[in-house]
Amino acid sequence: MSVLRLKLPTDPRWVNIVEKNIEEILTDHAWCEQKAATNAITIITNNSEHQDLVQDLLALAKEEIDHFEQVHNIIIKRGLKLGRERKDDYVNELYLYMKKNGNGSRVSSLVERLLFSAMIEARSCERFKVLSENIQDEELSVFYRDLMESEAGHYTTFITYARKYGTGIDVEKRWREWIEFEASVIANYGKSETIHG
Repeated sequence: MSVLRLKLPTDPRWVNIVEKNIEEILTDHAWCEQKAATNAITIITNNSEHQDLVQDLLALAKEEIDHFEQVHNIIIKRGLKLGRERKDDYVNELYLYMKKNGNGSRVSSLVERLLFSAMIEARSCERFKVLSENIQDEELSVFYRDLMESEAGHYTTFITYARKYGTGIDVEKRWREWIEFEASVIANYGKSETIHG
């Protein structure tokens, strides 16, 4: 996953925790997909003047909702229940970092939101890879390998638009700062049966 440039890889033993509560990981995952779709719509709402961004993020939002449906179908097929929406402490820490680091301009707000989104997609992609390679459940192994490829595409979309519309901002420098910050955050996770937990 060197393309994602993440500094701290997930310990594969995290999958042992996940396997003890498949219902919880699937519920958490479903809500992650719903939030990703909502996030894409929010970016569209706030930046509707960028036609190419709107088109690409509409496609991305549809894909995230499709993933939500796929996870929900697995939950139903296994006789499990989609639990209530879960709080995502990892994402909340990234969100606060995003809010703190914008300078108030529309360009800065857009770049920060896109890098925030790219960071979540990068970590989700890495977690899906770890799941696909280590989980004993064959159906879920194949499912997470397929999703991993999709999440990598989403990461690329967000980074590309940050570079395109980040006029006057050193986007590469900001991305390196995001990667450093994310490493300090994720170091506290990997102990619960959630996608970012």
